[in-house]
Amino acid sequence: MNLKITHFVIFITIGFLTSCSESPKKLIQIEGKQIPIDTSYAETDSINDYIKPYRNRINEVLDSTLAYATHKISKEDGLYNTSAGNLIADIIKIQANPIFKSRTGNNIDFVLLNHGGIRSIISKGAVTARTAYEVMPFENTIVVVELNGKSILDLVQYLINTKRAHPISGAQVILSKNNKLKTLNIQGKPFDNTKTYFVATSNYLVNGGDNMGFFKDGLNVSETDYKIRNAIIDYFKKVDTLSPKVDNRYYKIK
Repeated sequence: MNLKITHFVIFITIGFLTSCSESPKKLIQIEGKQIPIDTSYAETDSINDYIKPYRNRINEVLDSTLAYATHKISKEDGLYNTSAGNLIADIIKIQANPIFKSRTGNNIDFVLLNHGGIRSIISKGAVTARTAYEVMPFENTIVVVELNGKSILDLVQYLINTKRAHPISGAQVILSKNNKLKTLNIQGKPFDNTKTYFVATSNYLVNGGDNMGFFKDGLNVSETDYKIRNAIIDYFKKVDTLSPKVDNRYYKIK
C-alpha cells in the first residue's frame, strides 16, 4: 500500500512540474520602424562633456593641413583620364611599391582603379586627412595581382568597352580613331604578350567589383594590408603641393 502511494505521489509531482514548465518560445513576427533624429531630441550635457575631448582630438587630427592643392582636383575633368584619377593611381604606385618589393622582390608595373571609387573632389587650398576620408571613405586595401599577357589585353579591352576614365598609372594606352588599341606601353616599354605583369588594384576589384572579371585569372595575388586611404594620407604628409593634370597616359587619337 505504501509503495502504491509513493508511486502515485511521484507521478503527480512529475506531472505538476511538467505542466508548470514553460513551452519553448517561437519567433512569430519581426517589426521595425524608423526613428528620425531631429531637433526634437535634446542633447545630453553629460554625454557631450564625456566625448568632447575625444571629438576635439579627432577633429584636430582630421583637419590639420598636410598639403596644398593648387587647383580643384576632379574625376570629371577629362574623358579618358582625370586629374583626381591620375593622382590617386600615382599615389598607389608610389606608396605600395616599396611594400610589395620588400616582400616579393618584384616591382608594381602599373595600377588600375575604378572611376566610381573616387567619391569627392579635392578643393583648391588646404588638404587634410579629412580630405582623404572624403575621397576614399571605404576600407579597401591595395592588392597586387600578377596577370599574363592575355589578361592584360582583356583589361585594356575592358577600359575601351566601359568608356570611363578608370584611373591608371605606369601604363600608356593609346586608341586609334576607330576606338581600337593602337599602342600599349607598360613602364615606358612596349607591351610584351609573353611576359607577366604585376598590377596594383583594390581588394574590391580583385573580388570582381565593377565587373573586372579579368582579375580572377590572376596567377598570383598579394595582399599588402595597406588601406588605400592610408596610402593617400601618407602621401599627403610627405609632399607640399598637389597639382595633378590630365595627361597622355590614356587617350584617343583624333
